[in-house]
Amino acid sequence: MEKRYFDYLSCEKTGMRNKSCVTTFMMMGLSEKPKLQLILFILFLAVYIVALIGNLAIIAAIISYPKLHRPMYFFLFHLAVVDIICTSAIIPKMLGNIATFSKGISYSGCIVQLYSFTWCLGAEMVLFTIMAYDRYVAICHPLHYAIMMSKKVCMALSTVVILIAISNSWVHTGLIMRLNFCGPNGINHFFCEIPPLLALSCSPVRLNECRR
Repeated sequence: MEKRYFDYLSCEKTGMRNKSCVTTFMMMGLSEKPKLQLILFILFLAVYIVALIGNLAIIAAIISYPKLHRPMYFFLFHLAVVDIICTSAIIPKMLGNIATFSKGISYSGCIVQLYSFTWCLGAEMVLFTIMAYDRYVAICHPLHYAIMMSKKVCMALSTVVILIAISNSWVHTGLIMRLNFCGPNGINHFFCEIPPLLALSCSPVRLNECRR
């Protein structure tokens, strides 16, 4: 507590009261032991490759096979794209940190990672809801399925997914960017997420917690 108060005063004295003094965050969620670092690198690399190949295979199958050009697979295609974006926003940076025995991520890089993650999270939640609705229509209204889930309806629902995801991520990222980070700069996680960042803020976070 004393450390954070001292850092906040030093920021105020240098004329940076309304800006973040922290320019680099340190990821503290991974082990510092070299042997474990190698194991973690291999493990996360394998997970990333499997996820990437699996989602690319789903995308290729849906695009190339005409019988899969249906609403359910249309949204499954979107889900695979979102999953690729989500894993690519987090794991490559983590692998780079492990390989170079570094834990640092710039403030702007952290914000970009946070925005990408919250965008993907919001998109996945809405996509799962729409896919559940698609199954409901297929089971409960089979004779009207072609009309209720037409191409225009699917495109409109896809647009809604993107708009909701963008709005959600802009709100959460904007609320984080309004906070001051005076130090310490150690994030108790392996990527930039809202709760660990709120714990480091030297500004009031009540509004952020209300949004959660």
